[in-house]
Amino acid sequence: MTAWTAEDQSLFAETSSLVLVAGDADRPGVEIGMVVVDGELYVRAYRGVRSRWYRAAREHGRGTIRVGPVSRDVLLTTGSLGLPAGLDAAFSSKYGPMADALVASPQAREATIRIDPAPVAAPRRGRNRN
Repeated sequence: MTAWTAEDQSLFAETSSLVLVAGDADRPGVEIGMVVVDGELYVRAYRGVRSRWYRAAREHGRGTIRVGPVSRDVLLTTGSLGLPAGLDAAFSSKYGPMADALVASPQAREATIRIDPAPVAAPRRGRNRN
């Protein structure tokens, strides 16, 4: 798994939301709040696992995020994540009382997604044909 850079983590902390596109880039994205805990990026679907974009994330397992002018290809991990201690507190700290209403419910907790940077493909080397 590739880790987020310190610059990316600062951007996530300073920005209130990101746009997540699950699957192909031609799909519509959803704007959502995010937090970083122990260097990992998390989002939650406040409507739970039946949310359309959560189901797309689970189905595709990859996508793109946009945070301000920055766009990154990502891997989307859903299901039994083993959530880090402090995740609820991170949402509450960043979003205040709104977090309690939107992302602290049992449905939202069940619909947590960890977003990891997609590995960068190694450049392909051409074969020398003489």
